[in-house]
Amino acid sequence: MPENILSLEKLKKTFGSLVAIDGVSLDVARRRISILIGPNGSGKTTLINVASGVYKPDSGQVRFDQSDVTGYSPHKLYRMGMGRTFQIPALFWKLTVLENLLVADKSNPGEKFLGSLFRTSWRRHETEATEKASRILELMGLSQLWNRPAYNLSGGQLKLVEIGRALMSDARLLLLDEPVSGVNPTLAHEIFARILKLRDELGITFFIVEHRLDIALRYVDDIFAMALGKIIASGSPDEVMNNPKVIEAYLGS
Repeated sequence: MPENILSLEKLKKTFGSLVAIDGVSLDVARRRISILIGPNGSGKTTLINVASGVYKPDSGQVRFDQSDVTGYSPHKLYRMGMGRTFQIPALFWKLTVLENLLVADKSNPGEKFLGSLFRTSWRRHETEATEKASRILELMGLSQLWNRPAYNLSGGQLKLVEIGRALMSDARLLLLDEPVSGVNPTLAHEIFARILKLRDELGITFFIVEHRLDIALRYVDDIFAMALGKIIASGSPDEVMNNPKVIEAYLGS
């Protein structure tokens, strides 16, 4: 089985005269938790957007599970097993926690005209999807909130629901944009603990943009540091956090 699940090769993305990504290459190892750090404006979210198909790169290549997926749309990557969450959770606010997971089910025959005519088939599928969603809610620590509407959740709970919804697609790789932003420290640690559990029990790979290093560092395997659209360091947490370029660009003197 290939060691790397995601490879970015010489990616470049510009917006007018602004070079947001400038020849970035990196490999995300399978079944590991990798984070991408850097000061505001360094190109982190743009890189995640290119990797997940939100933006098409001007040049370079994106490979997912050894397949060239450069320029693929987000929904195509989603069906291939790449999930994505956003800094601000985008849920269906009036639906319950369970319903928010069920809408992410990507193969319900009842949503097709002909399939909807065969009730036995789609009812069986919906039962299986509900059981799957229930298992995911248990993994995320949300079982007791299954019937609560999304608008009635805390910020941290919303982040967990969004991760759970991504898992409904059977994702092998999850790209998370600041999963503990705006979350109190206790729940932030719980979110990363859940991420660790998902890696260990389900073998899911995580590639995460995160600013709150005081929380994230104890949970991650690999770090990539960006500045001015380039990768300036990569390696273990100790290697990267003690790198002079990172100290200068990201942490200060």
